[in-house]
Amino acid sequence: MHEDHEVSGEAREVDGNETDRQAMSMDDRETDRQEGMDDRETDRQAAGRELLLTLDRSGPLPIHEQMERSLREQIRSGRLRAGERLPSTRGLAATLGVSRGVVTEAYSQLAAEGYLLISQGAPVTVALTARSATPSPPPPSLLPQHAYDMRPTVPDLAAFPRDRWLRSLRASLRRSPLSAIGYPDPRGLPELRQALSGYLGRVRGAAADPEHMLICTGFAQGLSMACRAMASLGVQSIAVEDPGWHLSRLVAERSGMGTIPVPVDEQGIVVEALAATDASVALVTPAHQFPTGAVLSPSRRAELIEWAEAGERLILEDDYDGELHHGRAAVGALQGLAPERVLYAGSASKRLAPGLRIGWLLTPSWLSWQLTAEKAIEDSGSETLGQLALTDFLHRGELDRHLRKMRLTYAHRRAALLQSLRRRLPQAEPIGRPGGIFEPVRLPDGTDEAALIAAAAKRGVGVEGFSLYHFSDGAPQGLVLGYGGLSEASLERAVHLLAQAFAEFDNSAVQW
Repeated sequence: MHEDHEVSGEAREVDGNETDRQAMSMDDRETDRQEGMDDRETDRQAAGRELLLTLDRSGPLPIHEQMERSLREQIRSGRLRAGERLPSTRGLAATLGVSRGVVTEAYSQLAAEGYLLISQGAPVTVALTARSATPSPPPPSLLPQHAYDMRPTVPDLAAFPRDRWLRSLRASLRRSPLSAIGYPDPRGLPELRQALSGYLGRVRGAAADPEHMLICTGFAQGLSMACRAMASLGVQSIAVEDPGWHLSRLVAERSGMGTIPVPVDEQGIVVEALAATDASVALVTPAHQFPTGAVLSPSRRAELIEWAEAGERLILEDDYDGELHHGRAAVGALQGLAPERVLYAGSASKRLAPGLRIGWLLTPSWLSWQLTAEKAIEDSGSETLGQLALTDFLHRGELDRHLRKMRLTYAHRRAALLQSLRRRLPQAEPIGRPGGIFEPVRLPDGTDEAALIAAAAKRGVGVEGFSLYHFSDGAPQGLVLGYGGLSEASLERAVHLLAQAFAEFDNSAVQW
């Protein structure tokens, strides 16, 4: 009897569970029925506006992302207005022949972005705050746009090895630890500093120590940090080459330092004139002076190092294109002669592309911590993806390969420019040295440099004049013609247009 009682109790428990399941099943069916009725009502009310969703089921984008993009654009353009109802997830899924989860994912993402309103038991609607106007075009660039850009700082952007760079980026990302994309060492990735040190020692003759290397966002940031560091040590002014890069003066002055112009001749900066100033810091471009193209002579190099060591002074060496020495012998970095008296700066801007925004400093040991602190305070360290790619790029020998190619390319373009000037504009006298990506040319006395630049711009040719780079009065009239970013045929056309612009002031200028 006891056994029968237990069996009977178990049967009753089973019967009770079955009853509960039946009751729950009825509730679920009622809920589904009600939701279905609500969905049909929502779909009926939303039927007046067709969503026009076109899905590419074989495309690279997931279906839910395609839906997100299409709906987002329809809301932005105003086709779907604020407050308007959208089909239910069930109804839209049935219409499109996709799973309900796909529609739910798309709706949820747009709700997270603020485009849709989703709440339990209510239809999906376009948010009242969603933008419903035609998107405005992107703002214009602050940079001048010319069909023939002959600015002296523009390298051959079309020659940037995109595929090889992408290969390096992918490879370095695959093998890098997660910490590589966390907050970086403010000095830069150790792997890049190690690779760059080896490269600069081999190619530029630098005394490169990765412990005293700092990765920065291009040369301009490096110069800015150096000026602030020196100002904090009591330095009030910096000597700059005249003519020289005009932004150097602006960066120094913005950092609270004055600038002392020092003349440049065919042998580079005049060290005797520098020594006559009270400057304790000098910014120079010894490998290829900008914008004259002069190379600092051996005797001047010795004098400059002696000037720095005798008074415990500092040389800021801007080695912006040291490897682009086509048509002449390479010269090593000054830093290799006196690493404790020279702060060396280089960047990827002319070597690869300015948009990479990667630069590097080799710092004297006594200045390393000060500059590291400046970098840490300014931006906590440069972005790391480009650093990872450049590290692999260096290890593979890709930078050496690219620079060998570009030296040959730029040599041919310089020859094409000089030939075109002789044929079409002989009044412009080239005065530079081989190498780099620009050629300074002197114009006849009395030429209105500013008017010539404006006339050239009207014809689609962008050029810069001597006056931009001279800090003292009485600058000669001339242009600094960049040939790095134009093909040989484009250089021929650009010089022809430049000759036409010059002809506005001298009818004998055009050579047909």
